[in-house]
Amino acid sequence: MTTSPQPLIPSHDRDVLYPGARRSAAAATATLSPFRRIDAQGTPKVCLRGISLSYQNGNGSRLLALDHIELKVQPGEFVCIVGPSGCGKSTLLHLIAGLHRPTSGEVLVDDNRVDTPGTDRILIFQELGLFPWLTVAQNVEFGMKMKGTAKAERRDYIHQLSGGMRQRVALARALATEPDVLLMDEPFAALDAQTRDLLHDELERVWAETGRTIIFVTHNVREAVRLGDRVVLFTFRPGRIKQEFTVNLPRPRQLEDVTVARSAREILDELREEIDKSLEQEYQVPS
Repeated sequence: MTTSPQPLIPSHDRDVLYPGARRSAAAATATLSPFRRIDAQGTPKVCLRGISLSYQNGNGSRLLALDHIELKVQPGEFVCIVGPSGCGKSTLLHLIAGLHRPTSGEVLVDDNRVDTPGTDRILIFQELGLFPWLTVAQNVEFGMKMKGTAKAERRDYIHQLSGGMRQRVALARALATEPDVLLMDEPFAALDAQTRDLLHDELERVWAETGRTIIFVTHNVREAVRLGDRVVLFTFRPGRIKQEFTVNLPRPRQLEDVTVARSAREILDELREEIDKSLEQEYQVPS
């Protein structure tokens, strides 16, 4: 006896994630090259000017977490940030979201200085931040309520959902507020490989159909190449931009693609030195 497979997303929620047609694959050369900074026409969607952040640690000394970050992200660009643990990747997303302020420098969105959170920038955490006592619809509508938008009737409960479905709800909730910028902090790190691959496809589709600007933090270099137009490599603390790479691979991509693996290896070779530094510091290994 066989049964028909159940849809991954309830039909009444699909329109939130799939508002349009599929994006056709780009006919690009399957190579990865160091990013050459070019003055793009128009105003960047996100501009980081001289961003530095230091804070006082437990012994009273100052710790420099980020040091003079200069980065421009164009409208509709998908930028992935990779680096060793403790290099300030997640902290940078918090600064863009307006949850913290830099010690020096400024964050600009559409050439406007960011000082506080706003619905034009939505941060999606690995932990999701869903309310288990609310329905799927109520979670999706939460951001719209904050904007004064009327609610609609939906079904299902968060505590009955798998990790992958919860990520879909978190993404739907973020998109419901129609943000210009999605800030994603390792959103798929805790998922199994099959669910992660499905969500890669869904996220790429949403990005292509909505034209949102996405800044995506990950420890997985191959994931960064799978998703990004550009990969920004951070040094170990203090976090600085060590190198940038444009990803000239046709879409859609898969993690198993030989070209994705080869490109990821090039970035990982540059990243390994920074990982060694972080391990030396963590375990006090003599260099």
